[in-house]
Amino acid sequence: MQKLIPLIIFGIAFAFVEAAVVVYIRSLPSGGLNFLDGDYQTIINLRAIAFIIPREVSFDIARLRSVEVIMEFFTILMLGSVAYMAGQNLKQKLGAFLIAFSIWDLFYYFFLKILIDFPKTIWDIDLYFLIPVPWIGPVITPLFISICLLIIGLVLFLKSSTLGVEHNKSLL
Repeated sequence: MQKLIPLIIFGIAFAFVEAAVVVYIRSLPSGGLNFLDGDYQTIINLRAIAFIIPREVSFDIARLRSVEVIMEFFTILMLGSVAYMAGQNLKQKLGAFLIAFSIWDLFYYFFLKILIDFPKTIWDIDLYFLIPVPWIGPVITPLFISICLLIIGLVLFLKSSTLGVEHNKSLL
């Protein structure tokens, strides 16, 4: 439990950093990585998530996309590193990762709403990830998935403690 609070604080703080980066990217003259206004090919459409490939990408956008893909990779690596330090065993480490990831994602949208009033509604379309190709869909999708991951993460993290299940029941 004593590692749960710092894990949540990390997720919240990291969400603000990520939201700030998005604010900066969207303020670029090119509009940033706005695949939603351009022409793109849909690879797979799962209704809640679509995987796309832009048909035309300018050099500036291509360079920015490369940096963003690398940043996303390191984002997952950072979340994984924090989870590794927070957990005592494999289940707890997985739970910690799910907690950090979900808190980060939920607060990312919270901070975007405060900073740039996005999304207007949970049905607004957003670009979720760029790895391995861009993923887009309504904002409600990552919010719903993150809430589910948070619940699973909390169960794994709190029930997998070496202190025993009985001790952890009192923490819920």
